[in-house]
Amino acid sequence: METLDHIFRLLAGIGLFLFAMYLLEESIKNLSGRSFKLFLQRITKNKIGAISGGAIVTAVLQSSSMVSFMVLAFVGAGVFTMKNAMGIILGANLGTTLNSWLVATLGFKMDIEIVAYPALCMGGLLLILFGSRKTFKYLSFFLFGFGLLFIGLAFMRTAMEAQVKIFDFSKYAEMPLIVFLLIGFIITMLVQSSSVTMALTLSALHVGAISFPIAAATVLGSETGTTIKIVLGAIGGNASKKRVALGNFLFNVFITLFAFILLKPILYLITDIFNIKDSLIGLVTFSSLINLFSIIIFLPILDYFTQFLERFFKDTDGTITAFIGNATAAEPLTALDLFRRETNYFIHNSMLFNLELFKIDSQKIQGNLDFKTINEKRKYFTKSTVEKYDFLKQLQGELQAFYLNLRPKLESKQYSELNQLISAVRSSMHSVKSIKDIGTNISDLRNSSKEIKYNFFIHHKKETETLYLQLDALLTLEKEASFKNLQSLFDSIQQNYTEALNNFYAEAQNAPIQNIDITTVINFNRELFTSNKAMLIALKDFLLKEKQAQEFNEIPTYKT
Repeated sequence: METLDHIFRLLAGIGLFLFAMYLLEESIKNLSGRSFKLFLQRITKNKIGAISGGAIVTAVLQSSSMVSFMVLAFVGAGVFTMKNAMGIILGANLGTTLNSWLVATLGFKMDIEIVAYPALCMGGLLLILFGSRKTFKYLSFFLFGFGLLFIGLAFMRTAMEAQVKIFDFSKYAEMPLIVFLLIGFIITMLVQSSSVTMALTLSALHVGAISFPIAAATVLGSETGTTIKIVLGAIGGNASKKRVALGNFLFNVFITLFAFILLKPILYLITDIFNIKDSLIGLVTFSSLINLFSIIIFLPILDYFTQFLERFFKDTDGTITAFIGNATAAEPLTALDLFRRETNYFIHNSMLFNLELFKIDSQKIQGNLDFKTINEKRKYFTKSTVEKYDFLKQLQGELQAFYLNLRPKLESKQYSELNQLISAVRSSMHSVKSIKDIGTNISDLRNSSKEIKYNFFIHHKKETETLYLQLDALLTLEKEASFKNLQSLFDSIQQNYTEALNNFYAEAQNAPIQNIDITTVINFNRELFTSNKAMLIALKDFLLKEKQAQEFNEIPTYKT
């Protein structure tokens, strides 16, 4: 029973320590805003700057995983080169050891009350008195995190101290060091924080449960364990993100094995050459040294290492385009044709998104049969609403990037067509965003017990279904896409908007309805009108010739 109590105390300490790390990370991230990202972009002009930037930012944020994910995002967006990304990760591994120094020097050398309790008290006061202000809110988070970090450490330390008194750890001391390396890897892989593994190891070392070599082997295992989250984060990303994750993994595996092979000489260097007799300081020195050695080893060969990584994931660039993925601006006419198909695919999926938020059967929208096959292969129909919206945003981004690449290669006539197509994409995305923004309004109206609100929704649902069937007929060329037909549809959109609003006002005079409900209905009606109009404009740019499209632009597009 006593052992179980110690285990729960140890687990509580781990939980508090992890929560403290989360609070520190969130507070510094929000207090700093975008300054760290801008700092990283400015400093990473060369290998030395990239390594220094990675070390500094990680030392402040105290999360190498967070910095690594930031790097993955920048690499995926083309902001960082592979070489600079790997440089930042090299520096991040060194920067994260600052937390180990903090724990070893304060957590075990000072009274916990002196450090933790004042921080918690001040954090609580700030949160209660000024919690509505962002700066004070995250400053209180920082103080809470700082205090809880040491309280969690105290839980781990006292649990270890108590367990040592009733359990004989000496029989495990003769086990091979590789066992403890694997233990360090497993613990870090499970909790996804090398800082937690270091804190646990320091606690065990402090109370004499393990020896210095065992502690060093455990910390070595944590070096590789923390890379698993980065590998998982790169799955589904483009080739650059996967290469960075692979590089991070290979780098940590190499350093772990290299340091493990030379473990005895490195420990001798610390205890006898550097004459560090305090085992806690010796352990964090060991952690800092191996990460410093890794920089010294990899810095001269960083160019060759990135060239080696470039050989991998040649065929996985993470693009979600259906047609322009293999197109090239060197053949502009072919590329323009594929861009038109991609635009058609984008508009089709945008229409599906809008209908699905209304719970209208999207199967009624036929579109190109190829689109259905493509979506089925990509499991588009099983995606959540948020995932579908993100899909459309990414697809728009890829279309926009391809547009910028293709634009200089075209003649004036083709250039005008390309401009109309990208305009159709923008309008289509505007339509989607308007519907997404009233997603809660749609749900509120659809599930309302008030007849006036529910009937208002049903009316618009029917009108939306009718409109989209007509739009689909134009898109699939079942109906002629003439100026007259499009103008007729625009007039009906305007009429539906005005009549629906006037009818609601008339009914609201005699119905029990709250002010907030009136706001919901008005907002819903306006955004739906905006969305329908934007979708029609998208089809206008996609289907009409340049002159007709320009004439259509002269129609007043917003009447209330």
